[in-house]
Amino acid sequence: MGMFNSVLMVCAGNICRSPTAEYLLKSIVKNDAVMVSSAGLAALVGKSADSTAKSIASSFDIDMSEHKGRQLSSQLIAETDLILVMEQRHLTDLHGRYPQARGKTFLLGKWIDNKEIPDPYRQSHEAFEHVYQLINQACNAWQKYL
Repeated sequence: MGMFNSVLMVCAGNICRSPTAEYLLKSIVKNDAVMVSSAGLAALVGKSADSTAKSIASSFDIDMSEHKGRQLSSQLIAETDLILVMEQRHLTDLHGRYPQARGKTFLLGKWIDNKEIPDPYRQSHEAFEHVYQLINQACNAWQKYL
């Protein structure tokens, strides 16, 4: 049993990176005690995951069809033990809006040399594949802390 019972993945729109990270981490962490979810700093509320992100995930047997975008809120932050963001500017933005998130918000890429996960939205299939691999590495690296 790790020290975090809940993990929240955060990106901008909550349709590409954070849902990919959410469903990927759920597939890695076989521990039902860890709740994994996602939200966006400027979410496309109610929208499904991006179709390219969905198809790449499904090629690795990860089903994101249930996903609906949702907006980050102070309530979500209060309910979460660990918040993982994709880019340094998300950290800055989140800390500015929600100072109470300090101390529990980190880069998803923290354990892979603090790598940032670039936004693949409206980019090539290769860009999405690259992002998927980065998210996969980062989630695997976080696994031992969960």
